[in-house]
Amino acid sequence: MIDNFFRKNILIGVSNLYKQKLAINGKRLKDTLESFANFGRTKNNGVTRLALSEEDLHARNYFRSCCDELGMSVRVDDMGNMYATLAGIENKPPIVVGSHMDTVKKGGRFDGILGVAAGLEVARTLVEHKIQPQVPLTIVNFTNEEGARFEPSMMASGVLSGKFDKTVMMKKADKDGTTFEEALQSIGYAGDSKNRLTEAAAFLELHIEQGPILEREALTIGVVECVLGMVCYEIEVNGESDHAGTTPMNMRKDALFAANDLIAAIRQQLASLDEELVFTMGRMNVFPNIHTVIPNKVVFSLEARHKDPAVIKQVEKVIHSLPALSAKQNCSVKTEKLWGRDTVWFDQHICQALEQSAQSLGYSFKRMVSGAGHDAQFIASYIPSAMIFVPSINGKSHSEDELTTWEDCEKGVNVLLETVLALQSPS
Repeated sequence: MIDNFFRKNILIGVSNLYKQKLAINGKRLKDTLESFANFGRTKNNGVTRLALSEEDLHARNYFRSCCDELGMSVRVDDMGNMYATLAGIENKPPIVVGSHMDTVKKGGRFDGILGVAAGLEVARTLVEHKIQPQVPLTIVNFTNEEGARFEPSMMASGVLSGKFDKTVMMKKADKDGTTFEEALQSIGYAGDSKNRLTEAAAFLELHIEQGPILEREALTIGVVECVLGMVCYEIEVNGESDHAGTTPMNMRKDALFAANDLIAAIRQQLASLDEELVFTMGRMNVFPNIHTVIPNKVVFSLEARHKDPAVIKQVEKVIHSLPALSAKQNCSVKTEKLWGRDTVWFDQHICQALEQSAQSLGYSFKRMVSGAGHDAQFIASYIPSAMIFVPSINGKSHSEDELTTWEDCEKGVNVLLETVLALQSPS
C-alpha cells in the first residue's frame, strides 16, 4: 500500500510535470526502433516480420524483456495480444497505448512498431523520473494487424471488439496451410481469454501517417479524428468472344472496350462528388486474356472512401447506374458489393487533449482523417480512443522506402506522453 505521504508527493510530482514539460529520450527511442528492426531487417533496410513468425517471436520476447526491466507486469490473451502494465496509484481502468509489431512483406521500420516503442518510451520516462501514474499505464501489442500472413487485417482487435468470430479466425490459414491457431501455439503466445482488454480509460495509438499530407503541409502532428468509411464493389462486364481479325468493329461485343468506357465515366462522375472523396480501381481481370480473341468478360474492383455517409451513398448511386451506361457497347454489367464500413469517429475529448498537448509543446498540427484502417477503429467501439499521426517522407509506407525522421518520431512520442499525463492527472 502507498501511504498518504508518498501518495501526496507522487501527485505533486505529476502536477509539476506540466510545468517542467517532461520529455522523452529521443536517442533511446531511436535505439529501440532500430533494435526492433533487427528482427526481420531486409537488405534494403526494410522489415519483413509477419505475424506469429520467428521474427515476430523474437520481437515479442524483446518487448517482454524491456517491460520486465521496468517492473511492468506482462500478460497475454487468447489471440496473442500482449499487455504490459505499469501500476498506478489507483487500481482503476488503465490508459492504454500501443499498436502492432507485425509488418507486410518487405515493409518499413516504423509502421505499427512506432506505437509500441512509443509506449515503452513513455513508461521508461516515468520510471526514470520516479513518477508513478495516477492510473495504470498499459502498452498493448495487437496480433496480426496487417493481415499479411493471415487474413483479415486487424484480426485480433476485431475479435476483441466483437467484429470477428474467434473460432473462424483461428482457422484462417497462411499460404503454406498453417492455421492462425497452430502458429500461435507454436511460438508460445497463446494466452487466456480472461486477459483480454475489456475496459480502459482511454486508448491512444501513435502511428506514421502512411500518406503525404503532413509532409506536404510542413506539419509535425496529425490529430486523427476519424477512420474513413468505405465501400468496395466488384464490377463484371460481359460481352462475347470472337476472332480478333475477322469480326468487324461494329459487330463486336467487346467487354474490355465497354469496361474502359465505364471506368472513364466512373472517374468523371465520382470526381465531381466531393474533393475529399478518394476512389481506386485496383484490380482487373480480362478473359480469356488472349491477344487474338475479343474479350468476353472483364472483372474489376472499385473502392471509395469518405467520412460522410451521404457521399458514400452517392458513390453507390453511381455504381448502381453502371448497367445502363454499358448499353452502347452491347454488353451487360453486374455489380456486387463485397463489403463496406461506416466512418469511425474518435473520442472528441481525447482529440482535444491531443491538440492541447501538441500546442503546449509548440508543435504544428492539424485535425485529419485516416484513409487506412487501424486497430484503434475497432477498439473505439468500446473504449474512448484517438490516434496521433507523424509525417511519412514522400508518403511512403508498406515498403522498404518507408521513412519518418527520428525528430518527428520523438515529437510524436512527446505528444503521447503529454496526453497520457493530462488524461490521468488528478482533478
